[in-house]
Amino acid sequence: MAKVPAAAVAASGLVGGYAVARWTRKRQLGGVALAAAGTVAAYEWNRQAGPRAAAGLTAAYLAAFAGSHPLAKKVGAWPAVFTVAGSVAAASWAVTRRAT
Repeated sequence: MAKVPAAAVAASGLVGGYAVARWTRKRQLGGVALAAAGTVAAYEWNRQAGPRAAAGLTAAYLAAFAGSHPLAKKVGAWPAVFTVAGSVAAASWAVTRRAT
């Protein structure tokens, strides 16, 4: 089975969570998608780089989610989501590539 990088899982969780919430008009479903991807990413971060890195990247994931809301007021919803997803993916890649 092909391994999906944690960076891709985290970015997909942010984009997918927003997409699910927007298209279903049920914020809770978007939250489930966001949380599921975040859990998988955190597990992989812990496995690849240890608990301290996993805690830091999980905090970054949550901060990106929270930060996308005020950013969306300035640049629009989708650009904000893609910006924070890219930021989390870059941070994840930078931390996990050093650990492996």
